[in-house]
Amino acid sequence: MAEQNYAFRQRMLEVHKKHRRMSKPLEEGQIEITSAWKIVVPADSDFLIRCGRDLEDYFFTSMDLEVALTTRSACAEFAIVYSVDETLERDGEYCVEVCEREIRLIGKDARAAAQAGYYLEDLLNLEEAPYLSLGRRVRVPKFHTRMVHSGFSLDIFPNEHLNAIAHQGINSILLFTRGVDHTSYGYTDFNDIIYRAGLYGIDVYAYSYMKSRMHPEDEGAEEFYDGLYGDLFRKCPGLKGIILVGESVEFPSHDERTTMRLRADNLDANGKRIIKDKPNPGWFPCRDYPDWLALVKRVIRKEKPDADIVFWTYNWGFQPEELRLELIEHLPTDISLQATFEMFEHGERDGVPCESTDYTLFCADAGKYFISEAKAAKKRGIPLYSMTNTGGLTWDVGTVPYEPAPYQWLRHFNAVLRAHEEYGLCGLMESHHYGFYPSFISELAKWCFCEPNPNGEELIDRLIVRDWGKENLDAVRQSYRLFGEAINNLVTTNEDQYGPMRIGPSYPLVLYNDVDLKIPFGLRAMHGSNAICFPNYTYPFFREGMREKLMGEMRLYKQSAEQLLAGAERLRALLPELSENKRDEAQRIAGIAEFMGRAVLTTYHTKEWYLRKNALLEDESVDFEAVLQELEKIGLAEIENAKATLPLVDFDSRLGYEPSMDYMCHREAIEWKIGIQERILRDDIAELRRDGYVKDRNPKHFPRRIRD
Repeated sequence: MAEQNYAFRQRMLEVHKKHRRMSKPLEEGQIEITSAWKIVVPADSDFLIRCGRDLEDYFFTSMDLEVALTTRSACAEFAIVYSVDETLERDGEYCVEVCEREIRLIGKDARAAAQAGYYLEDLLNLEEAPYLSLGRRVRVPKFHTRMVHSGFSLDIFPNEHLNAIAHQGINSILLFTRGVDHTSYGYTDFNDIIYRAGLYGIDVYAYSYMKSRMHPEDEGAEEFYDGLYGDLFRKCPGLKGIILVGESVEFPSHDERTTMRLRADNLDANGKRIIKDKPNPGWFPCRDYPDWLALVKRVIRKEKPDADIVFWTYNWGFQPEELRLELIEHLPTDISLQATFEMFEHGERDGVPCESTDYTLFCADAGKYFISEAKAAKKRGIPLYSMTNTGGLTWDVGTVPYEPAPYQWLRHFNAVLRAHEEYGLCGLMESHHYGFYPSFISELAKWCFCEPNPNGEELIDRLIVRDWGKENLDAVRQSYRLFGEAINNLVTTNEDQYGPMRIGPSYPLVLYNDVDLKIPFGLRAMHGSNAICFPNYTYPFFREGMREKLMGEMRLYKQSAEQLLAGAERLRALLPELSENKRDEAQRIAGIAEFMGRAVLTTYHTKEWYLRKNALLEDESVDFEAVLQELEKIGLAEIENAKATLPLVDFDSRLGYEPSMDYMCHREAIEWKIGIQERILRDDIAELRRDGYVKDRNPKHFPRRIRD
């Protein structure tokens, strides 16, 4: 029976996985936690009492064990004791101390003590039993800020989702902010979210969408910005900080190298750019951003002196390095600078030129853009943040919950850690509006982003054994390595990320461009239909060298699809022998990989289709019938690919969903695409076959439209 839309949210509300406990002998040097033990919390700490209740639920749900909660400090033995030790040396430090009759969960503060409890859960999950080795294990988070958007629904954070986020070592969430209590969905009680997040040791940042319609030198600018940012922090004093990115906030800069106006103000009545030869200020490192930032900082800090003001240089990597670094030279040092980790990196994959777009895992290492700004921030003493996508997802495939490619993620995590060591990287933004979905990838990140740093490959092995069984270790390793290789072949272009890779197998292969073609979407979409996915695929095909690039991308994409599908098939072969408590999640991992493979195959077919249909325009001597037959073959293959995706989205309602777009590749959208594809093959190809050569050579102006 198919899952209903949004049923995945019910799974997201289950913080502790059921029945993890396996029957196994106790090893030498281990102790066993039994129902004779007690969880002991300080009576005067509501926060740690809640943590204790969470641990109580963990034992009951995951370990099939009743361990009672008590505040009786006189409990002398068989006790799991939460405590705070402010003498611990480093911020965020916590430890799990295991003795024969007592386990101490110690943190430098209450939030750190909570993490000690989650660490205890992690250890028992890997053990798959309530067994612990004797000794003291100390951990220190590498990054003081780790922030994510909601994966449940855009800007919606149920308590259970907050709890799951905290369990993953993430300590901050982001709210898209258009005003006080105003997100893209309308009214949201910010103070309620701030309060509830605090129950789980989580801070809240506002991600500003508030447009800056006045220059700092304009009369009344101070009052205007106080009414925006001052009012936000007056009415929501619990906010930890704010993210300011030029593209989202904009401002009417006086920098003559730009249009000096907001994007909307540079469009005519037909939506065409008025000034075409200059960028808008949101897309350029204007020389007066420091003045704008000083004013915004002043009105915020008047209300909250310690507010973390994060200035993100997203999308400015298109501009010359000297302009970006000149701006950083003039920024104040009491704000945080954020640079995207992998964007704008040029290279090649197997002879195919590629550029890392936003955001991608195929480029696992830091890009030159990030490194240039990281060095500048270090030189100036500005705290450095980065958009790293380390929650487990990028824009490579837009409608999956995470990318199950742990070896590629490990490469990325290690690169992020090197940036921490070399440039002082101290804060991470780990997801954008595609949100955060807890997974074994986010678990891997949690382990890697703490000191001491574990051996990553050994940790992956332990996660495989936990999730798939020791007997399947080699087979799962091979699949996960295939997935990593497949990601390395996804040299996604803007055309792909704003096209078939955005939504997957619901993407149509169109013969004629159609301005009226609208992709179906859900009611709660901020970016619905064609907003960030363009159904009329385009490619700079006629530029020098681009035909060869397109064909090279096709070769890589075909290989990537084959790797993902082969790895998923190998995982599916393991499912019948798995224990019941492992099989459901294992099937979801295999389903994600297969969905990714089918999305890549859709993109391969899209490129192949585009290449063939342009052949009809390039040469009047082309074998017209042969090209039509090739188009028919591609179209039929893509219909079969789309049909093969239906069981995947029926089983897992998270596939085909993205928080800002809602559902874009669920059953209804895929069936819509299949209908369009069948109509093209039945009607439009037949009409071409009857009428002959298309005389208009411009692929942007084919003479007909697809009728939906």
